Amino acid sequence: MPSFDIVSEVDSHEFTNAVDQAGRIIQTRFDFKGVEAKFERNELTVTIFAEADFQITQMEDMLRTALIKCKIDPLAMTTGDIETAGKQVKQLVTLQHGLDADLAKKIVKLVKQQKIKVQSQIQGDQVRVTGKKRDDLQQVMAFLREQELGQPLQFNNFRE
Repeated sequence: MPSFDIVSEVDSHEFTNAVDQAGRIIQTRFDFKGVEAKFERNELTVTIFAEADFQITQMEDMLRTALIKCKIDPLAMTTGDIETAGKQVKQLVTLQHGLDADLAKKIVKLVKQQKIKVQSQIQGDQVRVTGKKRDDLQQVMAFLREQELGQPLQFNNFRE
């Protein structure tokens, strides 16, 4: 029976490349000359350090652009509040990895509302969709791509 998995994953290697690329942009930009600004990566989080709030927002845009170039959807980014720490300002940016329970339930509900002859079930941080016809599964994929779920989705393990 054909099936596929709906997941939300971030390639950590590409994420590292995007953070490094954004760091190189800071080093070459004229408006950041002599400014203590940097990105610190830890697993799937990045802490942005700068001297002022407006620099944090510029650096966030640089990171978003670098993520797009590395083929990571910027919807996976969750930005925290800007905090003041002495002379520096910092912001925590987290990338969402995996589907949380609420989003998985929402996906299952949306698929059921379409009345397509498929079954969907939550398996940890992913949703498995099975059906008798390949066309039905592709119809579910197309439907989910159109939805605004606030998190990027990938479709893995398509099996006949």
